Amino acid sequence: MSQRLDYTNAAPTPARAYFAFSQSLDGNRLDPILRELVNLRASQMNGCAFCTDMHVKSARIHGERELRLHHVAVWRESPLFDERERAALEWTEALTQMTPAGISDELYNRVKFELGEDLLAELTFAVVAINGWNRVAVAFTPVPGSSDRMLGLDKAVLA
Repeated sequence: MSQRLDYTNAAPTPARAYFAFSQSLDGNRLDPILRELVNLRASQMNGCAFCTDMHVKSARIHGERELRLHHVAVWRESPLFDERERAALEWTEALTQMTPAGISDELYNRVKFELGEDLLAELTFAVVAINGWNRVAVAFTPVPGSSDRMLGLDKAVLA
């Protein structure tokens, strides 16, 4: 499949603004590996090949183990994730596939207990960011791996 549209040239102002929003999340207190796991899970759920490819590579660069990356899709059944990671992944799934009932108080309280208010807020913005990028990439179909050199993902050395 080839890219349908170069959205950065077609709509440069919102593309730059959204990229700046996403960049504003870098360096926050959310662990970079946890953020990559969240990005990967949302991308899997949204069927975004470009972002799934990107976040597997980024997670490897940040030091994530390969087996855990394979287990992200089945995190509920996997023993490889701790309670904090499970809470973040469950929050990601709930925000990515919102139901008409919204987010339950039980889930909110559990995730807030595991992460604290500040990290819960940062995680929520990270989930918002990746879901937006997933929708852009699914709409315009950039080729997975096509931006690796520009994004420094060629350092992951994955074939």
